[in-house]
Amino acid sequence: MDYEFLRDITGQVRVTFSMGHEAIGHWLNEEVKGDLALVDEVAAHIHRLAGGQDSWQRIGHEYTFWTDGDEVIIRANDLLFVNDELEEGMNYYDEESLSLCGTDDFLRVLQQYREFSLSRQT
Repeated sequence: MDYEFLRDITGQVRVTFSMGHEAIGHWLNEEVKGDLALVDEVAAHIHRLAGGQDSWQRIGHEYTFWTDGDEVIIRANDLLFVNDELEEGMNYYDEESLSLCGTDDFLRVLQQYREFSLSRQT
């Protein structure tokens, strides 16, 4: 999983992820948007659930975050699209709308997001 942190022209942190993990970047860009309290909340739930049987989810405007303490799933809310509505032979493209990640890797991303967000803009 490769990713890059950038700042847009307004100074807002933007993240891009490699194929297969794009939804993580979209979640950070669309749902987190620099809200480090949300980053802390998500990390706390991951730590609390580690090795247990429970799960936790947070439904956002565009993406839903789900974890069981061992794995993270980020899914675009529009994935509830009903495939019966498509014409025969057509498929709904959702490769950028769903990402799975181990919690250790995800926690590392959150930590680096926090550090980049707090770093001085140059």
